[in-house]
Amino acid sequence: MAGGSGRSVPLVAVLKGGLSAEREVSLSTGRECAKALREAGYEVVEVDCGLDLAARLVEISPDVCFNALHGRWGEDGCVQGMLEWLRIPYTHSGVLASALAMDKQRAKEAYRAAGLPCVESVVVPREAVEAGHVLAAPYVVKPVNEGSSVGVYIVHPGSNAPRLAAEMPAQVMVETYAPGREMTVSVLGDRALCVTDIITDGWYDYDAKYKPGGSRHELPARIPAEIEAACLDYALRAHRALGCRGLSRTDFRWDEARGLAGLILLETNTQPGMTPTSLSPEQAAHVGLSFPELCRWIVEDASCNR
Repeated sequence: MAGGSGRSVPLVAVLKGGLSAEREVSLSTGRECAKALREAGYEVVEVDCGLDLAARLVEISPDVCFNALHGRWGEDGCVQGMLEWLRIPYTHSGVLASALAMDKQRAKEAYRAAGLPCVESVVVPREAVEAGHVLAAPYVVKPVNEGSSVGVYIVHPGSNAPRLAAEMPAQVMVETYAPGREMTVSVLGDRALCVTDIITDGWYDYDAKYKPGGSRHELPARIPAEIEAACLDYALRAHRALGCRGLSRTDFRWDEARGLAGLILLETNTQPGMTPTSLSPEQAAHVGLSFPELCRWIVEDASCNR
């Protein structure tokens, strides 16, 4: 961790809340991370981020910012650029990797360039989606730059074109639906941790991700060695292709009937959730890192110019 305040104990500003649709998730992540960092021995100030964030950080003058924001402005390169301008070291990925990963279509282009398997997708005006089927059903409609399954529609064969909520952006992504089991892999630095099989009653939506009992996580996943090795390899390659730093988490779908050909990369999250039901802390614990140790590792990895 870079820094030059001369404090005997580093001051960490945990950035949480923010203005995105994922505000409540971020508040939960921020609380958990702040608690863990105090247990790890840091001085911590929690910052609920608003339009005055830059002025507040100048006043606080932290040694490092722990970025616990989710969604737009906090996860898409915006706050990262501000922290570069202020010369405050920060956790997780830098400006370019954050912006690239948050734009789902451009992230797919990076995956394809790296030889990683992903489904067909297009970005179109929302009016085109409501007027008729852009792709053959089944397909998925989602915002190009949101996370946590916010604003996701699954269109099944025989269904009408969807009527999108007013909150959906002017441009949306439509992608071929990938059937199968939902799995995920966290990458910490240069190490893919393990594969988690995410088991739900339906699909892995917002409630399944964040409500207690919404999903069950089986780790390590009970899958063939070939599929496990491919998941770990693809996650690390995705992390590198996007230029990620620190912790990331890549999500997959696996159609068992198709073997390795049925393994599809969905997206990479540059700032995975760190709540009581989150996946990355579970995977870190599986490889021997407690939650405070994980948060400490992330803080020590913080920097600028990335």
